[in-house]
Amino acid sequence: MQNIEWDDFLKVELRVGEIISAEVFAKARKPAYILHIYFGEDIGVKKSSAQITDFYQLDDLIGKQVVAVVNFPKKQIGSIQSECLVTGFHNQDGHVVLCVPDTIVPLGTKLL
Repeated sequence: MQNIEWDDFLKVELRVGEIISAEVFAKARKPAYILHIYFGEDIGVKKSSAQITDFYQLDDLIGKQVVAVVNFPKKQIGSIQSECLVTGFHNQDGHVVLCVPDTIVPLGTKLL
């Protein structure tokens, strides 16, 4: 584990957003969804690819709040440009479980 300075952590914009639409990422190498996530007025909607098909169905994702990094540069993933990084954890089987607030919070709220 590498230690970082507190100021380094403060640079990472981990924000809460709400998934407003989701679709199968048909051209992905591994099963994935394309998520459109609304982070409130100041940030707006950002798109992301997420390999979360093992635990989540498309219909269950709509309206779900997630935690994402919103200040990384855009990254080309297959045929889309990912604009944010949705966070999650691998379980014992290697499947991704989303990092989500356990209570509804205002969209765009920064993790501190």
